[in-house]
Formats: sequence, C-alpha cells, structure tokens
Amino acid sequence: MRYSIIKLTALLAVVSLLLSACSSITYLHIETYNPATITFPEQVKKILVVNNAVAQTPDVGYELKIYGVEQDTCRALADSALYYACKSLGNAIVEANYFEDVLLYNSPTRTDDLYLADEKLSQSQVRRLCAETGTDAVISFDRLLFQMKKNVIGYVEGFVAGEAKVNASGVLRVYIPSRSASLTTAMVSDSLTVFEMADDLKQLNEIMPSPDDMLSLAGSVIGQNSSPLFVPYWQEEPRWYFKGNGSRWKEATAYANTQNWEQAAALWTIIYQKSSGKAKAKAASNMAFYEEMKGEFQKAHEWSVLAYDLFVAHKGEEAHETELLKAYKQALSERITANAKLNVQFGEK
Repeated sequence: MRYSIIKLTALLAVVSLLLSACSSITYLHIETYNPATITFPEQVKKILVVNNAVAQTPDVGYELKIYGVEQDTCRALADSALYYACKSLGNAIVEANYFEDVLLYNSPTRTDDLYLADEKLSQSQVRRLCAETGTDAVISFDRLLFQMKKNVIGYVEGFVAGEAKVNASGVLRVYIPSRSASLTTAMVSDSLTVFEMADDLKQLNEIMPSPDDMLSLAGSVIGQNSSPLFVPYWQEEPRWYFKGNGSRWKEATAYANTQNWEQAAALWTIIYQKSSGKAKAKAASNMAFYEEMKGEFQKAHEWSVLAYDLFVAHKGEEAHETELLKAYKQALSERITANAKLNVQFGEK
C-alpha cells in the first residue's frame, strides 16, 4: 500500500508566479495523505485526551477599545475554552479513524491557579489515567493561553464595525505509562478573527460573539488544527501538466483534461522520445506527474530530475519552468521519505 505526502511551501510560491505567466500549463489540485508529525509506539491503540492546563484569570489577556478609548473593565473567561480545545482535538483524532478508540477525560487534572506554569503529568498520573480509562497513551494540553483584542470603530455615516482577534498558544505533550518522561512536546499556536458591522453598538454586541465565546471558538480552532501532530491527514495540493503545439500534444491534453491519464501518458512518452529541447522537458515533467498519480514516487522523482536538467539546459536556471521543477523534484524526494514514515505509522514494512 502506498500513501501520499507533499510539503510544497516553496512550490506554492513558484506556482503563484506561473499562474498568470504561463498559459501553456494547466493547473489542478490533488488530495494527498500526510503522515502525522508524531509516530506512536506500535502498541498504542487507544488514546486519552486530557486538560492539564489552568484557565487564565478573567482580567488578563483581553484588550477592548471602543471608539478609540481603552476599556479597563473588560473580562473574559477561558475555562470553557480549555474544554473545547481538548474536545475539538479529540473529535479531529476520531475523524481520522487512525486509533482504535479516543476518549476525552472530562475533569481537569490540575487544581492550582498557576495558569502561566507549564506543568507536566507525572508518570504515576499517566499510569493512573490509562488504567482508569483503559487507554495506552495520553495527549495532554499542559498549557493554553489566549490574547484577545477587540476594536470598535464608529463611522460618520452612522454605522459601527467591530473586529475581535484571538491569538492562542499552547503546549501539547504525549505520555505513555512506560516512560518517566513525555514521549514528545509540541508548541502550538493559532488565531481567530471575527469582523462584523451594525447600525449601532447595541446591535453590534448582539451579533458579535461574546468575549467568552470568542475564547471558546479559538480553543476549538487550536484543538482542531493540532490534530495533524497525532494522526495522518488529507491535504489539497496544487499540481499541473504542460501543454504544447502539434497534434500529439493536443490529443494528450484532451485526454488529460478528462483525467484519462493512461492515454495521456502514452502520448507524452512518444513526445518525450521524439522531441528535444523544451518539448522534451515538458513531456518529462508530465510523466513525473503521471507516475506520482500512480503512487510510483521514485519513478516520478526520476522523471522530475530529467525534466529539471532539460529545462536548465534549454531555458536556463532562472526560467520559471526550471524553478518549478526544482521545487517539484525536491518535493517528490520528501514525499518518498514521508511515504516510508506513513508505512511505519500503519505498521507496514
């Protein structure tokens, strides 16, 4: 079985340059399956998500300005935000269908009020939690803090607008009963912004989420978006294929446009064999994409190297196509490595 991953930060930047520059490229998106950042021991089948953080006090982390005047009585409760962070993380892990079972521990594990402190779970706590719930490992929010700013502006036309932004940051750890130290530590951060307009301040307050709700929403966001640390996930990625002049190119493009990749690849192979220069490079790049679609990542990488070398020879290192293939061959190399990681995570050799 083969799985897919790609990390295309550099590639996305190149694609954005080419979107308007090259009409000879057709762009599309594919779904890739990415490995989790953290690889659990093979024996871990059931997971427990716990809240080991302390809610910050209501009088910190919230700045409110109304018509340019900072308010000194604003308050926001973060207790529910911690719960929703754990719940959304647990739900996202469940949806990945990776572990046999995922449980949410309903009670916080800390009773102190040191919300700034990053307190780890002890091995005895982990053992007790796992024994109590029948789980094999614990994922814990060990600290979670919020910084919220809300600004209300009045306009001469009479209406008002409000923008609220929450920045959330936290510490997540994985624990297993057999280890005295945590298996891994991850620093996470996320943000949430809400913007609304209304006829007056009263109406604005009715339609905008309350400060408490904003923190809860931010907690849900950071929990949901942290799930790729622990489970494989799907992600949409950009791809493309080159077009060209001539009957074979047009026929191949027609097949590709209808996702008849086998027929398109048969023609791209002929074009590669019978062409030279830029046409040969474009055909090689298309063959890399075809092999990638088949899950033959090593072959795809080999084709991408051929395409890159041909573009360098005939277009130069600074050409858009060359830069695109440079990023693509690197991405395919990373994909080969990541595919091996996915196989380990699914217990395959």
